[in-house]
Amino acid sequence: MRVLRQGLSMLFLGLALLGLGCKELAVAPTGLAYSVNPAAYVVGTVIPANSPTHSGGSIDSYAVSPALPAGLVLDAKSGVITGTPTLAAAVATYTVTGTNSAGSTTASLSITVTGPTLTINTQPGNQSVNEGQTATFTVAATGTGTLSYQWSKGVVAIPGATAATYTTPITSLTDNGSTFSVVVSDTFGGSVTSATATLTVLATNGPGTFIPTGDLATPRSSHTATLLQDGTVLVVGGFNGASLNSGELFDPVTGTFSPITGGLITPREYHTATLLNNGKVLVTGGIVAGTGTATAELYDPVSGEFTATGNLNVVRIDHTATLLPNGQVLIVGGRRNLTAYEASAELYDPLTGGFTALTTGLTLGPRATHTATLLGNGKVLITGGYSGTANLATAELFDPTPGTFAATTSPMAVPRAYHTATLLPGGKVLIAGGAATSTAELYDPTANTFANTTGGLVTQRLRFHAAALLPTGKVLLCGGIGPGSTLLSVAELYDPASGTFTATGSMTDGRQVHTATTLLNGKVLVAAGSGAGYLASAELYY
Repeated sequence: MRVLRQGLSMLFLGLALLGLGCKELAVAPTGLAYSVNPAAYVVGTVIPANSPTHSGGSIDSYAVSPALPAGLVLDAKSGVITGTPTLAAAVATYTVTGTNSAGSTTASLSITVTGPTLTINTQPGNQSVNEGQTATFTVAATGTGTLSYQWSKGVVAIPGATAATYTTPITSLTDNGSTFSVVVSDTFGGSVTSATATLTVLATNGPGTFIPTGDLATPRSSHTATLLQDGTVLVVGGFNGASLNSGELFDPVTGTFSPITGGLITPREYHTATLLNNGKVLVTGGIVAGTGTATAELYDPVSGEFTATGNLNVVRIDHTATLLPNGQVLIVGGRRNLTAYEASAELYDPLTGGFTALTTGLTLGPRATHTATLLGNGKVLITGGYSGTANLATAELFDPTPGTFAATTSPMAVPRAYHTATLLPGGKVLIAGGAATSTAELYDPTANTFANTTGGLVTQRLRFHAAALLPTGKVLLCGGIGPGSTLLSVAELYDPASGTFTATGSMTDGRQVHTATTLLNGKVLVAAGSGAGYLASAELYY
């Protein structure tokens, strides 16, 4: 029995010594460190795995204090930190502890979490409207995740105004001078406040009103203005003491002009600009420093730049350019210099980028400062102009199928040059101004004849006025030169239902050789021209 007890004692002693030997073999970890330290992360962006290294014994478990920023996770087995931060966190130090049975080691890890970049790219613009109209303010912002918006009038938040665009209720004169701004927020707690936009509300004077909008960057006259497919307006070239190669875009949302990146390759005035079916704009001919040019170029709204295309077959100034149903552009007449007038015509093909002379030109002789109007039947009506010796009453039609011109059944009632021709919704063409009379006339494509309108112009317009078709079917005529070389600021409307002209609101500035462009929102942009010097002003007709 004693022997048995001694044996068991020896066994227990051996086991104890074996355990003590095992403890002596375990090694504590040391030198814990992380591959990225300090670490800077962005809310909403997945972080690359941040893995630890260490020396000494293996680590059985990891812990961190204080808790990592929201969205980040420490793997208790591997010590790897992963995740997507969900809230911004100021720079802080986090202690990670690695432990085994023999001891532990720590690493101090610096982590910063910043909010995603939230930027307002387009600020709300000042707006001017007539009383009884609404005004629309728009902001464009970029950031991470879904953005939210809250508009305010003054310092008071507007209930329900939580979109990128805010349209006011019907305005009254009491709203004049009100200010609007918007706070843009993201889902990660970031926010930015827009600039303040001011609302101007004008008293309505008569059936239509002109309201000033932003000025052009460069004063100019004898330029062109082309409505692009996105609703902006391209203004290029012109003259303000020298031929211009600059161009700018009008944004109807902000009511402002901004210079385009690249200007015309060739400075020019009294040129043409035609919107092609592919969205580009063909610019042809014109005067360059007192001399005509046969050059042509294309504006690409995607790149914002002009590139050369084929040259016209002859130099042309005061010619016309008309987009045909097949996508080609008909170039007619014009002058080569002060005395040489053209009866020739040619076609531009956007597929080849070249111009092809037509074998037959105008049948009734040369002309410049005429008009060319695409009719509903695909033919082009050419009216009036100056032959080099006299204003013309003759008119002719271009038929694209045979590619030839033929005189209309009857001429216009009076000779006209620098007049306007506007295609009406019913298919007739209104011919107005450009004559020593206040009469206007209509071309009827069915009868192929001209007839006087029921009533004449309210104001005689000898030359250099502008016309624009309104969404109502009425035609706005504005500015130009009246009898006695009077510079005109008055405007009038032609109503095809009654066949009469009535006065409407006057422009802020008297102007000639300006442009009038109907925008997609139905307003008419009247831009630049000459008056008291060369003008950079512009206004909108409502």
